[in-house]
Amino acid sequence: MKAMILAGGLSTRLYPLTKLVPKPLVPVAGVPNAVHLLRYLKAYGFDEVAINVHYLADAIVAALGDGSEFGVKLHYSYEPELLGSAGGVKKIESFFDDEPFVVIGCDEVTDMRLDALLDFHRERRAVATIALVECEEVDQYGVVVLDRESKIVGFQEKPAKGTERSRLANTGVYVFSPEIFRHIPSRRFYDFGNQVFPSLQAAGERFYGFGAQGAYWSDIGTPKEYRRASYDVVRGVVQIPQTNANGIDPSARLGERVRISGPVRLGPQVRVGDGVWIEGPCILDEGVNVEDGARLERAIVWRAATVGARAELRDTVVGTRYFVAPETTLENVLVADG
Repeated sequence: MKAMILAGGLSTRLYPLTKLVPKPLVPVAGVPNAVHLLRYLKAYGFDEVAINVHYLADAIVAALGDGSEFGVKLHYSYEPELLGSAGGVKKIESFFDDEPFVVIGCDEVTDMRLDALLDFHRERRAVATIALVECEEVDQYGVVVLDRESKIVGFQEKPAKGTERSRLANTGVYVFSPEIFRHIPSRRFYDFGNQVFPSLQAAGERFYGFGAQGAYWSDIGTPKEYRRASYDVVRGVVQIPQTNANGIDPSARLGERVRISGPVRLGPQVRVGDGVWIEGPCILDEGVNVEDGARLERAIVWRAATVGARAELRDTVVGTRYFVAPETTLENVLVADG
């Protein structure tokens, strides 16, 4: 089976973290989220996966290779100019065969059952199916309204609290049948949410919403959701295949009088100095160095970064190779070179 990961965007909402790290390589529990998605897709039988690339494309190719490490055959679609979510899929129409296929954004962290989603789509002979999750607050999401047959009859984009017509959020996980290509023009920027989906609804096409009951889902494209998903992985709220989500790697080196409480992930070659206090959930990626007397609370530190002596981090994400100066206090910020 075939699938596509949408990865062409710039992820500006995570700046400055993503100025030097392309969106597909944003780490969740120390592993690029695109790798998590490839393993996730493979677990449901998707052995050929396409990914569109634009910003820092060479870094993405170097990290993911041909996909064989993750059990898939990976195809790259280079976009010198961004084509939008639907335009990017249309560009590689020839990649897909005559069977339904999955499209998923590289920002998604989820454990939803793709087999159940595909069965739902096939049973209804749908042209398009959107996977949905029920959320208590939907003011930051695209909301989908269904009829009694689960056919999509309306949309709201980030409705103000109290005005929502539904609590079903669009997850960015889609199943399409080949007929979808009739609704996407060639060689131009075109978007699923703003253009394709409204036209499907207006045309009365077989367009459905699948309620992914009990599924975990997060869109890590915002700082708040990125932290939430990362902490949920370390806490064990959501399971990611083939990922050591918490604990201390055997190669990590801890100094004297180190205090660790709560769920943490200390990756390979992490070095923690004397008198450091780490209060989870915390994630220190490979090669991170935390110097003497530093204090970390609910922090995420990307690969090879350094936290200086007696620095204090709370609700903060530190980018790759960044140096936090000694005795610095950072709270609820993103810091990175760029």
